[in-house]
Amino acid sequence: MIYCAIMILALFGFLQMSFTDILDILLLALLIFFLFKWIRGSSAMSIFIAIVSLYFIRILVSAFNMKFMTTLLDTVLDVGVIALIVIFQPEIRKFLIGLGNRYMNSARGREIFSRIFGKKKEGINSSTAVNELTEACRRMSESKTGALIVIAHDTPLDDVISTGDEIDASIHRRLIMNLFFKNSPLHDGAMVIMNGRIAAARCTLPITQKKDIPANYGMRHKAAIGITEESDADVVVVSEETGNISFVKGGNVTKIQNINELKLLLGESLG
Repeated sequence: MIYCAIMILALFGFLQMSFTDILDILLLALLIFFLFKWIRGSSAMSIFIAIVSLYFIRILVSAFNMKFMTTLLDTVLDVGVIALIVIFQPEIRKFLIGLGNRYMNSARGREIFSRIFGKKKEGINSSTAVNELTEACRRMSESKTGALIVIAHDTPLDDVISTGDEIDASIHRRLIMNLFFKNSPLHDGAMVIMNGRIAAARCTLPITQKKDIPANYGMRHKAAIGITEESDADVVVVSEETGNISFVKGGNVTKIQNINELKLLLGESLG
């Protein structure tokens, strides 16, 4: 049994291992672990497993000196790199956005970004904005008027704003209620608040790819989770069916139990 194990190790060239080889294997194992964690639960998981299987088959046929199969698998894997970029485009985009957001959310990152681009966050009367937004959500909850309100922070949401109608107005409860009124032409979609002002309405948000979302969550909740996964924005959702209010941050949904809880969360978000 030991002899067979030695022969297998010798066949793959693992007997003469240096510290660099061990480090290389550990880093590869770490990379595979994070890749599995990254795409776990998505449709890309089965594709990733298939590609890893092909790669190990390629190592096996190469070790047995099967030239035709080695050449064939090399061609498939070389072309597969381009296919991977296309297939995993949403996951790659999500990963890069998350990586950038992690740096931008740090104090050092914000300082460097402000110095390079000269971008500063405009000061707002957060107390007035919080009161107006809270009261609008309370009234829409009582009337079961569906609403989807995005509060932007450091991540630019220009691509989201471009999908809707730009408004550039002060935060006022009556305006918000009119925008989400069922017969309003702007009620379908999300409203975006940026720099303390209502920047746009009727905006389209990315839908989350999570599979473990509760069945009672509709498209508004899925869109809210999606945009908070791809940016540092916060989202307030008012359910049209139940009138319940939810606060979404970092892909996590918090059900609001009372209006004071919403006011506190909005104060942290807009302050």
